[in-house]
Amino acid sequence: MEYKKKLIEVALPLEAINAASSREKSIRHGHPSTLHLWWARRPLAAARAVIWSSLVDDPSSHPEEFPTEEAQNKERQRLFSILERLVKWENTNNEEVLAEAKAEIMKSTNGNPPALLDPFAGGGAIPLEAQRLGLEAHASDLNPVAVMINKAMIEIPPKFAGYPPVNPESRRKLGGEWKGAQGLAEDVRYYGEWMKQRAWERIGHLYPKVKDENGIERTVIAWIWARTVQCPNPACGCEMPLVRSFVLSKKGTGIYVKPEIENGHISYTIKTGKKAPSGTVNRKGATCLICGTPVRFSYIREEGKAGRMESRLLAVVAESSSGRIYLKPDDCQVTTSQISKPSEYPDAELPYNPRDFKTPNYGLATFADLFTNRQLTSLVTFIDLVAEAREQAKNDGGSEEYANAVSVYLAFSVDKMTNYHCNLASWHSLREILQCTFSRQALPMTWDFCEGNPLSSSSGCFQNMLEWVVKCIYLFPISSNYNSSAIQFEAQRDNGLREVMVSTDPPYYDNIGYADLSDFFYIWMRRALKDLFPDLFNTLRVPKTEELVATPYRFNGSSEEAKVFFEHGMLESFQQIYKYSRFDIPVTVYYAFKQTESDEENIASTGWETMLSAIIQAGFAITGTWPMRTEMASRALARSETNALASSVVIVCRKRPADAPVCTRRDFINTLKRELKPALKKLQQSNIAPVDLAQSAIGPGMGVYSRFSKVLEADGTPMSVRSALQIINQELDLYFSEQDGELDRDSRFCVDLYT
Repeated sequence: MEYKKKLIEVALPLEAINAASSREKSIRHGHPSTLHLWWARRPLAAARAVIWSSLVDDPSSHPEEFPTEEAQNKERQRLFSILERLVKWENTNNEEVLAEAKAEIMKSTNGNPPALLDPFAGGGAIPLEAQRLGLEAHASDLNPVAVMINKAMIEIPPKFAGYPPVNPESRRKLGGEWKGAQGLAEDVRYYGEWMKQRAWERIGHLYPKVKDENGIERTVIAWIWARTVQCPNPACGCEMPLVRSFVLSKKGTGIYVKPEIENGHISYTIKTGKKAPSGTVNRKGATCLICGTPVRFSYIREEGKAGRMESRLLAVVAESSSGRIYLKPDDCQVTTSQISKPSEYPDAELPYNPRDFKTPNYGLATFADLFTNRQLTSLVTFIDLVAEAREQAKNDGGSEEYANAVSVYLAFSVDKMTNYHCNLASWHSLREILQCTFSRQALPMTWDFCEGNPLSSSSGCFQNMLEWVVKCIYLFPISSNYNSSAIQFEAQRDNGLREVMVSTDPPYYDNIGYADLSDFFYIWMRRALKDLFPDLFNTLRVPKTEELVATPYRFNGSSEEAKVFFEHGMLESFQQIYKYSRFDIPVTVYYAFKQTESDEENIASTGWETMLSAIIQAGFAITGTWPMRTEMASRALARSETNALASSVVIVCRKRPADAPVCTRRDFINTLKRELKPALKKLQQSNIAPVDLAQSAIGPGMGVYSRFSKVLEADGTPMSVRSALQIINQELDLYFSEQDGELDRDSRFCVDLYT
């Protein structure tokens, strides 16, 4: 079937896209990633570039308009210029830049651009960018937390575009125009502050001020705790602190906690200086401060599981006009923290996931165990105030649908708090702030933890979480397409859509256990929103049975069964994508390529092969592979700087015609030799960086292999993707070896690594 080649199938300004993607990591205020935590989000710049270049025709598709290679290159550079402006963060909502980009889409789609579907929507970057480019966006995911994130980004804001706020404070202000979702954002801010005031009235007494050395009352922003167990030495038996570090502040002269031993007991004072004692816990175990007995982790685990692990308050952090001050806890601070659990709170058992969840080994076996009693009390107070704020918004004149929308973002603000107000959060001694729980995609054990003050104005407080959410709402794109949607749906099933554009970021074997991790947030979100979204929150925890992840623990420890489940499910998913997609627009798939993904034969890993196999077996032909980097903007690659390599690869594919021919191994190799060389020259002419060239070169090679319905080996069996990759890599190595004299050392290194 004849089709017009799209820009993404010929050339891309990769350096500009990767530089913009890399820069996004330093963008915080207003970036959609700050609406709610999600793991391994794609950069907005990359998503925007991929969608746009998948819709815009390459100049070679219009020989009547661009008859020569020179004319095509000139037009391609003009398109590159548009794309280079489009991916910049500063132009995210630049109406002039977006209008120019949308005009090219309309031109290439005859004024009828397709809707976009992302069946693994996750954090929502792809549907959001589709909506920004004027497309109708459809997001689906099995995970309710992901679905709510997508609803909050693409479904809710357009419904209330241009609405003025309903809160009485904004109404008293005369005039003013409310663009986009600004009115909604103002109401979220107002009713969030209303919630904070109500919370102060109910739980403010749990967060008393502390007097400094001069007797001046100061607001406490954090309490530093250490877990404790009884020393196993019968001659000692002290309350043994488990502390990773006694350092409180690395700024200036330094501040630390000093343990003082007297009559078999340990007390703690605050000292100035850089001579903090070593922590009591290391990778081998712990050490008793009094008798010096080494203590194995096995003993600590036993004590924890028996319910004998306690905690001890070491220090109090307060605010002053000159910065942070660190104080020894007084009786009031200790007593106020010792409260009972609330009568009702969300809870569920933690999953048996030894890789990602370490706390059950130490007796912290339920989600409620991950919070102090005071944290549970404050979180329950805030989450229940969401419903009260919703009623207040209705009383102030908002419709029920509008008040419900406001409450979604208020629930997100509280949900964000849980990441900081948990007994796995820690104190960052260099920045002197509360550090969130999910610094990585797991819940590791934390020995000395930090309890923040949700009513303060410091890191992790409700006010800060609210402001992050409000700033996101202000910047959400408002499309004229009000049919965008986010639904809960399994990617392996047919959702009924047809003739849409598909761009997606599927899961990668067992890299991230999304369902297990998101339970941490789900239990709180469910409490606030289950009455508004009963179908989405009809389970006590996030659905896991059908989640596409190769996690052996779900298959009684069998890695093989987990592998079969994942591969079968991935193939089913791409077979559904084949039904949804169009012949005239390529499908794009992100793959999180990792440095270590190569075996002893230098062939890509099982995850890479599985992804390619599923795509090809589902009926697609691969037409391109583009490396997307988020770690490096633009610099030479040295041999020791392997982090600069692509963090993901975008696979571009088309529906393979039903009558695609069969070929032999010899025909495949001959075709590869004939077509690969000019394709590689074209890639080099488009100024692709050496670090990106080898990964980009896989696309043309797999394009030859996957255009055939089958490539038959000499014995008549179909050639595997692994064998095809071997042959492609041999041809790539031959090509680059011939150019050795033309390649610099860095380029040669990159080629060697991938071929």
